[in-house]
Amino acid sequence: MTLQPMHNIPARGGIDFDETPFLVIWEVTQSCDLACKHCRAAAQPIPHPDELTHEEGKALIDQIAEMRIPIFVFTGGDPLKRKDLFELIRYASGKGVHVAVTPSATPLLTREQIFKMKEAGVVRLGISLDGSTPEIHDAFRGLPGAWARTIQAIEWANEAGIPIQVHSTLSRHNAHDLDNLCDLFEKLAIVMWNVFFLVPVGRGQLGDLLSGEEFEQVFAKIYELSRRANFQIKTTEAMHYRRYLLQHNLEERKMGHGHGHPGGHPQGADYEPGAPTADAASRNHAWATRRVNDGKGFVFVSHVGNVYPSGFLPIHAGNVRQTPLAEIYRNAPIFKALRDTGRLEGKCGACEFKEICGGSRARAYAVTGDPLAQEPCCIYQPKHWDPELEQTAAAFEQQTPQTTR
Repeated sequence: MTLQPMHNIPARGGIDFDETPFLVIWEVTQSCDLACKHCRAAAQPIPHPDELTHEEGKALIDQIAEMRIPIFVFTGGDPLKRKDLFELIRYASGKGVHVAVTPSATPLLTREQIFKMKEAGVVRLGISLDGSTPEIHDAFRGLPGAWARTIQAIEWANEAGIPIQVHSTLSRHNAHDLDNLCDLFEKLAIVMWNVFFLVPVGRGQLGDLLSGEEFEQVFAKIYELSRRANFQIKTTEAMHYRRYLLQHNLEERKMGHGHGHPGGHPQGADYEPGAPTADAASRNHAWATRRVNDGKGFVFVSHVGNVYPSGFLPIHAGNVRQTPLAEIYRNAPIFKALRDTGRLEGKCGACEFKEICGGSRARAYAVTGDPLAQEPCCIYQPKHWDPELEQTAAAFEQQTPQTTR
Protein backbone atom coordinates (compact mmCIF):
# COMPACT_ATOMS: atom_id res chain seq x y z
CA MET A 1 0.00 0.00 0.00
CA THR A 2 1.32 3.43 -0.96
CA LEU A 3 0.56 6.50 1.08
CA GLN A 4 -0.66 9.10 -1.37
CA PRO A 5 0.35 12.77 -1.08
CA MET A 6 -2.06 14.99 0.82
CA HIS A 7 -2.51 18.33 -0.89
CA ASN A 8 -2.69 21.79 0.67
CA ILE A 9 -0.47 20.84 3.60
CA PRO A 10 2.08 23.56 4.40
CA ALA A 11 5.64 22.75 3.41
CA ARG A 12 8.09 21.60 6.03
CA GLY A 13 9.25 24.48 8.15
CA GLY A 14 6.42 26.62 6.75
CA ILE A 15 4.37 26.86 9.95
CA ASP A 16 4.92 29.51 12.61
CA PHE A 17 4.35 27.51 15.79
CA ASP A 18 3.69 30.72 17.72
CA GLU A 19 0.57 31.16 15.59
CA THR A 20 -0.56 27.75 14.36
CA PRO A 21 -0.13 24.21 15.66
CA PHE A 22 0.94 21.43 13.34
CA LEU A 23 -1.28 18.86 15.03
CA VAL A 24 -4.50 19.07 17.06
CA ILE A 25 -5.88 16.02 18.83
CA TRP A 26 -9.50 16.00 19.97
CA GLU A 27 -10.50 13.46 22.59
CA VAL A 28 -14.04 13.04 21.27
CA THR A 29 -14.96 10.83 24.25
CA GLN A 30 -13.31 9.15 27.22
CA SER A 31 -15.60 6.17 26.87
CA CYS A 32 -13.76 2.94 26.05
CA ASP A 33 -14.19 -0.78 26.68
CA LEU A 34 -10.48 -1.40 27.20
CA ALA A 35 -8.54 -0.95 30.45
CA CYS A 36 -5.00 -0.34 29.17
CA LYS A 37 -2.27 -0.31 31.82
CA HIS A 38 -0.76 2.96 30.61
CA CYS A 39 -3.99 4.80 29.69
CA ARG A 40 -3.59 8.58 29.87
CA ALA A 41 -7.34 9.10 30.14
CA ALA A 42 -8.09 6.27 32.61
CA ALA A 43 -11.03 5.69 30.27
CA GLN A 44 -14.40 4.40 31.46
CA PRO A 45 -17.18 2.43 29.69
CA ILE A 46 -19.78 5.20 30.08
CA PRO A 47 -19.48 8.54 28.19
CA HIS A 48 -19.05 11.67 30.28
CA PRO A 49 -22.36 13.58 30.41
CA ASP A 50 -20.64 16.90 29.68
CA GLU A 51 -18.57 15.91 26.63
CA LEU A 52 -18.74 18.34 23.71
CA THR A 53 -22.06 18.17 21.87
CA HIS A 54 -22.41 17.55 18.15
CA GLU A 55 -22.81 21.27 17.45
CA GLU A 56 -19.87 22.15 19.68
CA GLY A 57 -17.79 19.57 17.84
CA LYS A 58 -18.71 21.16 14.52
CA ALA A 59 -17.77 24.57 15.90
CA LEU A 60 -14.35 23.20 16.88
CA ILE A 61 -13.91 21.75 13.39
CA ASP A 62 -14.77 25.18 11.92
CA GLN A 63 -11.92 26.67 13.95
CA ILE A 64 -9.51 23.93 12.85
CA ALA A 65 -10.40 24.63 9.22
CA GLU A 66 -10.03 28.39 9.66
CA MET A 67 -6.59 27.98 11.26
CA ARG A 68 -5.50 25.67 8.40
CA ILE A 69 -4.06 23.11 10.81
CA PRO A 70 -2.44 20.29 8.81
CA ILE A 71 -3.53 17.32 10.93
CA PHE A 72 -6.63 16.81 13.10
CA VAL A 73 -6.91 13.54 15.03
CA PHE A 74 -10.07 12.10 16.58
CA THR A 75 -8.99 10.06 19.59
CA GLY A 76 -10.47 8.81 22.85
CA GLY A 77 -11.21 6.75 24.84
CA ASP A 78 -12.56 4.99 21.82
CA PRO A 79 -13.95 7.33 19.13
CA LEU A 80 -16.31 4.55 17.97
CA LYS A 81 -18.21 4.94 21.26
CA ARG A 82 -19.38 8.32 19.99
CA LYS A 83 -22.63 7.99 18.05
CA ASP A 84 -22.03 10.99 15.78
CA LEU A 85 -18.44 10.07 14.86
CA PHE A 86 -19.08 9.54 11.15
CA GLU A 87 -21.13 12.73 10.84
CA LEU A 88 -18.26 14.70 12.41
CA ILE A 89 -15.70 13.07 10.10
CA ARG A 90 -17.82 13.96 7.06
CA TYR A 91 -18.26 17.51 8.28
CA ALA A 92 -14.51 17.94 8.79
CA SER A 93 -13.69 16.37 5.43
CA GLY A 94 -16.17 18.69 3.77
CA LYS A 95 -14.31 21.64 5.32
CA GLY A 96 -11.02 20.43 3.83
CA VAL A 97 -9.70 19.19 7.18
CA HIS A 98 -7.45 16.11 7.05
CA VAL A 99 -8.83 13.73 9.67
CA ALA A 100 -7.09 10.77 11.27
CA VAL A 101 -8.86 8.46 13.73
CA THR A 102 -7.40 6.27 16.49
CA PRO A 103 -10.05 3.65 17.40
CA SER A 104 -9.62 1.01 20.07
CA ALA A 105 -9.36 -2.65 19.05
CA THR A 106 -12.69 -3.79 20.54
CA PRO A 107 -15.63 -5.64 18.96
CA LEU A 108 -16.88 -2.21 17.79
CA LEU A 109 -14.00 -2.04 15.28
CA THR A 110 -15.52 -4.10 12.48
CA ARG A 111 -14.73 -4.31 8.79
CA GLU A 112 -17.93 -2.37 8.10
CA GLN A 113 -16.90 0.46 10.45
CA ILE A 114 -13.46 0.73 8.85
CA PHE A 115 -14.97 0.98 5.37
CA LYS A 116 -17.41 3.61 6.71
CA MET A 117 -14.44 5.63 7.98
CA LYS A 118 -12.88 5.52 4.53
CA GLU A 119 -16.15 6.63 2.93
CA ALA A 120 -16.56 9.45 5.48
CA GLY A 121 -13.14 10.89 4.61
CA VAL A 122 -10.57 9.47 7.06
CA VAL A 123 -7.09 9.87 5.58
CA ARG A 124 -5.20 7.76 8.11
CA LEU A 125 -6.06 5.20 10.77
CA GLY A 126 -3.97 4.99 13.92
CA ILE A 127 -4.14 1.76 15.88
CA SER A 128 -2.17 0.53 18.88
CA LEU A 129 -0.08 -2.62 18.97
CA ASP A 130 2.27 -2.97 21.91
CA GLY A 131 3.63 -6.47 21.43
CA SER A 132 4.52 -8.92 18.69
CA THR A 133 2.56 -11.66 20.48
CA PRO A 134 -0.90 -11.86 22.06
CA GLU A 135 0.72 -12.51 25.45
CA ILE A 136 2.54 -9.17 25.49
CA HIS A 137 -0.13 -7.01 23.86
CA ASP A 138 -3.23 -8.41 25.59
CA ALA A 139 -1.62 -8.08 29.02
CA PHE A 140 -0.90 -4.43 28.15
CA ARG A 141 -4.43 -3.75 26.93
CA GLY A 142 -6.33 -5.64 29.60
CA LEU A 143 -8.51 -7.59 27.16
CA PRO A 144 -7.91 -11.12 25.84
CA GLY A 145 -8.16 -11.24 22.05
CA ALA A 146 -7.10 -7.60 21.55
CA TRP A 147 -3.95 -8.60 19.62
CA ALA A 148 -5.84 -10.76 17.11
CA ARG A 149 -8.50 -8.07 16.68
CA THR A 150 -5.80 -5.44 16.02
CA ILE A 151 -4.13 -7.57 13.34
CA GLN A 152 -7.53 -8.13 11.72
CA ALA A 153 -8.29 -4.40 11.79
CA ILE A 154 -4.99 -3.60 10.05
CA GLU A 155 -5.81 -6.11 7.33
CA TRP A 156 -9.28 -4.60 6.88
CA ALA A 157 -7.81 -1.10 6.66
CA ASN A 158 -5.40 -2.29 3.97
CA GLU A 159 -8.38 -3.73 2.13
CA ALA A 160 -10.22 -0.42 2.45
CA GLY A 161 -7.20 1.54 1.27
CA ILE A 162 -6.71 3.54 4.47
CA PRO A 163 -3.04 4.15 5.36
CA ILE A 164 -2.23 2.60 8.73
CA GLN A 165 -0.08 4.14 11.46
CA VAL A 166 0.69 1.79 14.35
CA HIS A 167 1.35 3.17 17.83
CA SER A 168 3.42 1.21 20.34
CA THR A 169 3.74 2.48 23.90
CA LEU A 170 7.21 1.57 25.13
CA SER A 171 7.86 0.62 28.75
CA ARG A 172 9.65 -2.08 30.69
CA HIS A 173 6.96 -4.54 29.61
CA ASN A 174 7.93 -4.55 25.95
CA ALA A 175 11.26 -2.75 25.37
CA HIS A 176 12.80 -6.15 24.55
CA ASP A 177 10.29 -6.72 21.73
CA LEU A 178 11.24 -4.01 19.21
CA ASP A 179 12.94 -6.33 16.71
CA ASN A 180 9.99 -8.69 16.68
CA LEU A 181 7.51 -5.82 16.35
CA CYS A 182 9.42 -4.41 13.39
CA ASP A 183 9.45 -7.82 11.70
CA LEU A 184 5.70 -8.12 12.25
CA PHE A 185 5.02 -4.67 10.80
CA GLU A 186 7.04 -5.51 7.70
CA LYS A 187 4.37 -8.11 6.94
CA LEU A 188 1.37 -5.89 7.68
CA ALA A 189 1.85 -3.14 5.07
CA ILE A 190 1.77 -0.23 7.51
CA VAL A 191 3.05 3.22 6.49
CA MET A 192 4.31 4.47 9.84
CA TRP A 193 5.34 3.10 13.23
CA ASN A 194 4.99 5.60 16.07
CA VAL A 195 7.08 4.53 19.06
CA PHE A 196 5.60 6.31 22.07
CA PHE A 197 7.81 6.63 25.15
CA LEU A 198 5.79 6.33 28.33
CA VAL A 199 4.80 9.41 30.32
CA PRO A 200 3.72 8.28 33.81
CA VAL A 201 0.24 9.85 33.98
CA GLY A 202 -3.22 8.29 34.23
CA ARG A 203 -2.66 4.54 34.56
CA GLY A 204 0.95 4.89 33.41
CA GLN A 205 3.17 3.99 36.36
CA LEU A 206 6.51 5.58 37.26
CA GLY A 207 7.97 2.12 37.80
CA ASP A 208 7.37 1.28 34.13
CA LEU A 209 9.45 4.26 32.95
CA LEU A 210 12.77 3.47 31.26
CA SER A 211 15.93 5.07 32.65
CA GLY A 212 17.99 7.58 30.69
CA GLU A 213 20.51 4.86 29.82
CA GLU A 214 17.70 2.60 28.60
CA PHE A 215 16.33 5.45 26.46
CA GLU A 216 19.71 5.64 24.70
CA GLN A 217 19.70 1.88 24.13
CA VAL A 218 16.24 2.08 22.59
CA PHE A 219 17.32 5.05 20.46
CA ALA A 220 20.16 2.92 19.09
CA LYS A 221 17.72 0.13 18.28
CA ILE A 222 15.26 2.51 16.54
CA TYR A 223 18.17 4.03 14.60
CA GLU A 224 19.21 0.57 13.46
CA LEU A 225 15.68 -0.54 12.54
CA SER A 226 14.93 2.66 10.64
CA ARG A 227 17.77 1.91 8.23
CA ARG A 228 16.01 -1.15 6.88
CA ALA A 229 12.30 -0.77 7.59
CA ASN A 230 10.04 -0.26 4.57
CA PHE A 231 7.79 2.04 6.62
CA GLN A 232 8.43 5.30 8.42
CA ILE A 233 9.40 5.28 12.09
CA LYS A 234 8.82 8.23 14.40
CA THR A 235 9.03 8.77 18.13
CA THR A 236 6.62 10.54 20.48
CA GLU A 237 7.60 12.05 23.85
CA ALA A 238 11.24 11.24 23.08
CA MET A 239 12.33 14.61 21.80
CA HIS A 240 15.95 13.78 22.62
CA TYR A 241 15.96 11.16 19.88
CA ARG A 242 16.39 14.21 17.61
CA ARG A 243 19.63 14.99 19.46
CA TYR A 244 20.71 11.35 19.20
CA LEU A 245 20.01 11.33 15.46
CA LEU A 246 21.90 14.54 14.76
CA GLN A 247 24.90 13.36 16.81
CA HIS A 248 25.09 10.13 14.86
CA ASN A 249 24.50 11.91 11.58
CA LEU A 250 27.51 14.12 12.30
CA GLU A 251 29.60 11.15 13.43
CA GLU A 252 28.88 9.27 10.21
CA ARG A 253 29.90 12.29 8.17
CA LYS A 254 33.18 12.55 10.10
CA MET A 255 33.88 8.87 9.51
CA GLY A 256 33.26 9.32 5.80
CA HIS A 257 30.22 7.04 5.63
CA GLY A 258 28.56 8.92 2.81
CA HIS A 259 26.63 12.03 3.78
CA GLY A 260 25.29 10.87 7.11
CA HIS A 261 21.73 9.79 7.70
CA PRO A 262 19.22 11.39 5.34
CA GLY A 263 16.85 13.61 7.26
CA GLY A 264 19.37 14.38 9.98
CA HIS A 265 18.79 18.08 9.45
CA PRO A 266 16.71 20.21 11.83
CA GLN A 267 14.17 20.99 9.10
CA GLY A 268 13.00 17.39 8.83
CA ALA A 269 9.38 16.52 9.65
CA ASP A 270 7.86 14.77 12.63
CA TYR A 271 4.30 13.83 11.68
CA GLU A 272 3.45 14.95 8.20
CA PRO A 273 1.42 12.64 5.97
CA GLY A 274 2.79 12.74 2.46
CA ALA A 275 4.32 10.47 -0.11
CA PRO A 276 7.19 8.30 1.16
CA THR A 277 10.57 9.13 -0.33
CA ALA A 278 12.63 6.75 -2.38
CA ASP A 279 14.72 4.81 0.11
CA ALA A 280 14.19 3.40 3.59
CA ALA A 281 16.62 5.70 5.39
CA SER A 282 15.16 8.81 3.77
CA ARG A 283 11.62 7.67 4.50
CA ASN A 284 12.39 7.24 8.17
CA HIS A 285 14.76 10.01 9.12
CA ALA A 286 12.92 12.71 7.24
CA TRP A 287 10.50 12.63 10.20
CA ALA A 288 12.92 12.84 13.04
CA THR A 289 13.64 16.47 13.80
CA ARG A 290 10.65 18.72 13.26
CA ARG A 291 10.61 20.93 16.34
CA VAL A 292 7.15 19.96 17.56
CA ASN A 293 6.89 19.67 21.34
CA ASP A 294 4.19 19.82 23.99
CA GLY A 295 2.43 23.15 23.41
CA LYS A 296 4.78 23.95 20.52
CA GLY A 297 2.98 22.90 17.38
CA PHE A 298 0.82 20.51 19.39
CA VAL A 299 -2.59 20.94 21.06
CA PHE A 300 -4.88 18.54 22.90
CA VAL A 301 -8.61 19.24 23.31
CA SER A 302 -10.33 17.11 25.94
CA HIS A 303 -13.76 15.50 25.77
CA VAL A 304 -15.24 18.45 27.69
CA GLY A 305 -13.42 21.09 25.64
CA ASN A 306 -10.49 21.84 27.93
CA VAL A 307 -7.30 22.73 26.03
CA TYR A 308 -3.90 21.38 27.06
CA PRO A 309 -0.37 21.50 25.61
CA SER A 310 -0.54 17.69 25.44
CA GLY A 311 -2.80 14.90 26.55
CA PHE A 312 0.02 13.99 28.91
CA LEU A 313 0.58 17.49 30.30
CA PRO A 314 -2.54 18.27 32.36
CA ILE A 315 -2.13 22.02 32.78
CA HIS A 316 -5.42 23.62 31.82
CA ALA A 317 -5.07 26.55 29.41
CA GLY A 318 -8.71 27.36 28.63
CA ASN A 319 -11.88 25.85 27.20
CA VAL A 320 -13.16 26.06 23.63
CA ARG A 321 -16.67 26.63 24.97
CA GLN A 322 -15.57 30.03 26.25
CA THR A 323 -12.47 30.97 24.23
CA PRO A 324 -11.50 30.37 20.58
CA LEU A 325 -8.84 27.69 20.14
CA ALA A 326 -6.53 30.09 18.29
CA GLU A 327 -6.62 32.57 21.16
CA ILE A 328 -5.83 29.88 23.71
CA TYR A 329 -2.97 28.46 21.66
CA ARG A 330 -1.41 31.83 20.89
CA ASN A 331 -1.90 33.62 24.21
CA ALA A 332 -2.34 31.21 27.12
CA PRO A 333 0.60 31.65 29.53
CA ILE A 334 1.46 27.94 29.65
CA PHE A 335 1.62 27.67 25.84
CA LYS A 336 3.79 30.79 25.58
CA ALA A 337 6.11 29.54 28.30
CA LEU A 338 6.54 26.14 26.66
CA ARG A 339 7.45 27.74 23.33
CA ASP A 340 10.14 29.90 24.97
CA THR A 341 13.29 27.74 25.13
CA GLY A 342 14.95 30.48 27.17
CA ARG A 343 12.78 29.40 30.12
CA LEU A 344 13.92 25.77 30.14
CA GLU A 345 15.70 24.77 33.32
CA GLY A 346 18.65 22.55 34.23
CA LYS A 347 20.44 20.70 31.47
CA CYS A 348 17.70 21.45 28.95
CA GLY A 349 18.19 25.20 29.41
CA ALA A 350 21.94 24.91 28.78
CA CYS A 351 21.74 22.34 25.99
CA GLU A 352 22.98 23.21 22.51
CA PHE A 353 20.21 20.99 21.09
CA LYS A 354 17.34 22.72 22.91
CA GLU A 355 15.93 24.40 19.79
CA ILE A 356 15.28 21.08 18.05
CA CYS A 357 14.71 18.99 21.19
CA GLY A 358 13.66 20.78 24.36
CA GLY A 359 12.93 17.52 26.19
CA SER A 360 9.52 16.09 26.97
CA ARG A 361 7.70 18.79 28.86
CA ALA A 362 4.99 16.27 29.79
CA ARG A 363 7.48 13.85 31.33
CA ALA A 364 9.27 16.67 33.16
CA TYR A 365 5.95 17.70 34.69
CA ALA A 366 4.92 14.12 35.52
CA VAL A 367 8.19 13.41 37.33
CA THR A 368 9.02 16.80 38.92
CA GLY A 369 5.79 18.83 38.89
CA ASP A 370 7.54 21.52 36.82
CA PRO A 371 6.84 21.57 33.06
CA LEU A 372 10.02 23.57 32.43
CA ALA A 373 12.33 21.24 34.35
CA GLN A 374 14.99 19.25 32.55
CA GLU A 375 14.03 16.03 30.75
CA PRO A 376 14.23 13.34 33.48
CA CYS A 377 15.24 10.55 31.07
CA CYS A 378 18.14 12.17 29.21
CA ILE A 379 21.76 11.36 30.07
CA TYR A 380 23.36 13.82 27.65
CA GLN A 381 25.65 16.39 29.27
CA PRO A 382 25.51 19.74 27.40
CA LYS A 383 28.85 21.29 26.52
CA HIS A 384 28.25 24.43 28.56
CA TRP A 385 26.52 22.93 31.57
CA ASP A 386 28.26 22.50 34.92
CA PRO A 387 26.10 20.37 37.26
CA GLU A 388 28.09 21.38 40.35
CA LEU A 389 27.71 25.06 39.56
CA GLU A 390 24.00 24.52 38.94
CA GLN A 391 23.56 22.84 42.33
CA THR A 392 25.53 25.57 44.09
CA ALA A 393 23.39 28.30 42.50
CA ALA A 394 20.19 26.47 43.47
CA ALA A 395 21.36 26.06 47.08
CA PHE A 396 22.38 29.74 47.26
CA GLU A 397 18.97 30.82 45.95
CA GLN A 398 17.20 28.76 48.60
CA GLN A 399 19.30 30.26 51.38
CA THR A 400 19.08 33.89 50.21
CA PRO A 401 16.35 36.00 51.91
CA GLN A 402 13.53 36.91 49.56
CA THR A 403 13.98 40.64 50.19
CA THR A 404 17.47 40.68 48.68
CA ARG A 405 16.61 38.79 45.47
